[in-house]
Amino acid sequence: MLSVENIDLHYGAAQALRSVSLTAETGKIACVMGRNGVGKTSLMRAIVGQKSASRGRILWNGEDVTALAPFERARRGIALVPQGREIFPLLTVEENLRTGFAPLARARHTIPDDVFSLFPVLAQMLRRRGGDLSGGQQQQLAIGRALVGEPKVLLLDEPTEGIQPNVIQQIGLVLRKLVQRGMAIALVEQYLDFVREFGNSFHIMNRGRVVASGDVAQLTPGVVDSYLGV
Repeated sequence: MLSVENIDLHYGAAQALRSVSLTAETGKIACVMGRNGVGKTSLMRAIVGQKSASRGRILWNGEDVTALAPFERARRGIALVPQGREIFPLLTVEENLRTGFAPLARARHTIPDDVFSLFPVLAQMLRRRGGDLSGGQQQQLAIGRALVGEPKVLLLDEPTEGIQPNVIQQIGLVLRKLVQRGMAIALVEQYLDFVREFGNSFHIMNRGRVVASGDVAQLTPGVVDSYLGV
């Protein structure tokens, strides 16, 4: 289980996170919701170590990883699919996937067949440059690249942003398969229908704080709007 306990995060004098806590359980999908600019991406960056928390703890399966460098967290199985995908546009699909080898020992530098069974389009486009793919295909590539590193917890920042509906559904089904196999997933998402269909728990953020948490069965548009001050 991934556990975030009362973390603060600052950018200079500006405070982005204020005593934020959440859990992402193995076999479940935790969804972080909220408007733009409320700290959701900062939370993802804090979990993987791209930004250092100024207070609080981040635990993975009981181990305190708060002080570990990003590469050390990656070696423990924590992976991030960033907002905007951040694939390498001039590299081929295969070369992009191979960049996911970074956390692994050299003897394990093999792209798992499972990546292609989950995302068949990647097998068909191995020689295509990443920048030539559609937005949905690039998102599948970004998730596939993260899976190459054999993560145990997968973080995704806005995985449905700018994606066509049929690919959104495919991504949701892939995430469901991953948690059924024993992965923990935490994702930032603004698409309420996606959260309600594929999520297990929700955490609504506003002004750097988690203002509501619960089971997705409790989540309605009215609940979201009430906590965001709409």
